[in-house]
Amino acid sequence: MDKTIGNPITWITRNLRATSDHVTEAVTEIGSADVRALPAVHTLTMQDLRACLKAGYTDFLETRADAIFIVLIYPIAGLLMFGIGLNMDMVPLLAPLIMGFALIGPVAAVGLYEISRKREQDGEVHWLDAFGVFRSPSFGAILALGFYLVMLLLVWLMVAQGIYAQTLGPEPPASAMTFLTEMFTTGAGWSMIIIGTATGFLFALIALALSVVSFPLLLDRKVGVPVAVVTSVRVLRHNPRVILTWGAIVATLLVLGTIPMLLGLIVVMPILGHATWHLYRRAVA
Repeated sequence: MDKTIGNPITWITRNLRATSDHVTEAVTEIGSADVRALPAVHTLTMQDLRACLKAGYTDFLETRADAIFIVLIYPIAGLLMFGIGLNMDMVPLLAPLIMGFALIGPVAAVGLYEISRKREQDGEVHWLDAFGVFRSPSFGAILALGFYLVMLLLVWLMVAQGIYAQTLGPEPPASAMTFLTEMFTTGAGWSMIIIGTATGFLFALIALALSVVSFPLLLDRKVGVPVAVVTSVRVLRHNPRVILTWGAIVATLLVLGTIPMLLGLIVVMPILGHATWHLYRRAVA
């Protein structure tokens, strides 16, 4: 049987059904969360963002060898995804896959949050301190929320494949060069770019709302997924301009980090990870 671009997506669809009970339970818990028991959120300014980035950069310099050792997984994982996409005739999903990697960035950065937390407490850190996350009382909740973000990534890939099928598809392109040529020189290609970008923005906004402070909060305190997610959403609602600007900064730096061959992520990811911890400290009382 000839391979098609839809085969991996079909497999994903079947496995997504197994998550429905977990999602239903989480939504029920979130709906019943007592607002009075939620952490208070602070008003943020653009100066806070500058201070967080500066603090993140300082943490990176102070723990540079440790952070680089930990985040080598980012460019390696990106290159692996790139290679898998080429081997599976999934060229149209390469860009959504790389962009979607940002959706699960907060999960992969948990170790960096722990380094910043440890440095804040003790002043000195070792790369092994990143694995202190496994001793967190909310480690189970961190895994659960990370699982939901992975599911969000898979749904995004399904939607991206559907956009391709309705524009340039549904057949896989003859080659990567043919795909690039059709994407930038045909009306269908530009339709795919515009629709895909707008849809990707919506997914990014959802991920930002769910995770802007939720993972640092789970790492720092013994709370559940509902409290962490509701608090994260409240931070966004209380500071929409600042948090959306933060999201734009993250997206811009991640794009720059893909140059060359994703190796820039070795520097970008630890700075953003450490800065996110400091953003949480400023955003949540």
